[in-house]
Amino acid sequence: MDKLPTLLRAVLLAAILALPGWAALAALWLAGALAPVAALSGALLSAAAGAVLGALATAETVRFLRALRASNEGEPSEAPRHGALARLLGAAGAIDRAAQSLRVGDSGRRVAQSILDGLPVPLLLLDAERRVVRVNRAAAQIVGKAGVGRDLTASIRHPLLLQAVDAVLGGETAREVEFSLAVPVERHFTAHVGQVALDLPDVAAVVTLNDMTVIRRGEQMRADFVANASHELRTPLATLLGFVETLRGPAKDDESARERFLAIMHDQAQRMTRLVNDLLSLSRIELFEHTPPTATADVGETLRGVLDALRPQAAERKMTLELEIAPGLPPATGDEDQLAQVFQNLVVNAIKYARAGTAVTVRGWHATAAPGLVGGSLGAVAVAVIDRGDGIERRHLPRLTERFYRVDAARSRQLGGTGLGLAIVKHIVSRHRGALTIESEVGEGSTFTVYVPAARPTPRPAEAERSRTAALPEP
Repeated sequence: MDKLPTLLRAVLLAAILALPGWAALAALWLAGALAPVAALSGALLSAAAGAVLGALATAETVRFLRALRASNEGEPSEAPRHGALARLLGAAGAIDRAAQSLRVGDSGRRVAQSILDGLPVPLLLLDAERRVVRVNRAAAQIVGKAGVGRDLTASIRHPLLLQAVDAVLGGETAREVEFSLAVPVERHFTAHVGQVALDLPDVAAVVTLNDMTVIRRGEQMRADFVANASHELRTPLATLLGFVETLRGPAKDDESARERFLAIMHDQAQRMTRLVNDLLSLSRIELFEHTPPTATADVGETLRGVLDALRPQAAERKMTLELEIAPGLPPATGDEDQLAQVFQNLVVNAIKYARAGTAVTVRGWHATAAPGLVGGSLGAVAVAVIDRGDGIERRHLPRLTERFYRVDAARSRQLGGTGLGLAIVKHIVSRHRGALTIESEVGEGSTFTVYVPAARPTPRPAEAERSRTAALPEP
């Protein structure tokens, strides 16, 4: 019974092969050119020839398929060793094995990349020609993925690191170096370069990076704080000590002098408090300047809150604060509290140094391009603070964001400035990968413009619900 399907297939194949001969014999018989006995004999011979050919073809086909299966499984086979059939069999087996190898290799690469991406340490794999073969997710955040397949200099161009890599590729087992990257903000790393023990065709060395930025910034912060505090606090402390000695001595019983001296001492104590607060704020900002924020901020609402808080201070000088927000202003990628500090420092400076009785204008708009902006494919949120003051000479503009730099030191101290406001603005903008421009005309006033990368607007709940409903298929 098991052989019946095979027998039927053989009979059917023989009939198909004999069919053309049968058709020719029938045509000759009908035309009278062939006797019935001769036609019948020819039909039987055609059927026999078809059966023989069908059996041979079936056997050879079965043999070929068995040999192909055996070659794919790596087993010995009875496939012919010569001729077209042997070459066809060999090519088919090679193609199948290559396809399986590619499938296994692609799966292995995906697994390896997944493992590398799970490592918190930035890691780069290099070949013998110093080309970057692969980077994990942590390294891509530092050097990007554009350098994969290219020389290491396309990702990190530092002589100490390149020398260490060349030494390891030249035969050394491992090297460790310290280096710094200045763009987009200064970062410090310790790099370990080592050979790969396994005999891999495309990987010859591995580079691991240890981010030392927080440690180095902490050390620098302590040194700067001590130096700045000792320099800036010396004068108010000396003033306080002098008045204390005066009140304890010659002015001991002078009530009017005591009231006057106590007022000055109070002002000096407040100045020291502002100075210490600004120094601490600047140190905290610098400590994490290398880590850009990922949250979004509504710049329009932030500006409204800042101006509402500063209107009483502006009213003391009979000044007005004007806010102009362009329609459709997108949110910014940034820390809302730090952006509020930026806008507050700029507006406070405008109130202090502009002419009394004038207006301070704050404008916000969406800029498709911004000078010096790092990243930001969606453009930038631009905010300009415009005052009507005496203006600033052009020679002072490049140094305005330096610590304790003052165009008029006496006036700045008289107005309660610490000389750190614009330095704080610069470092916050740098952390946001933004840009700050300063324009000023003597006698006309100044314009301070901040550019921060724009973020994609988040749809409101009602809009999101309408969008989701519109996307549903019709019943």
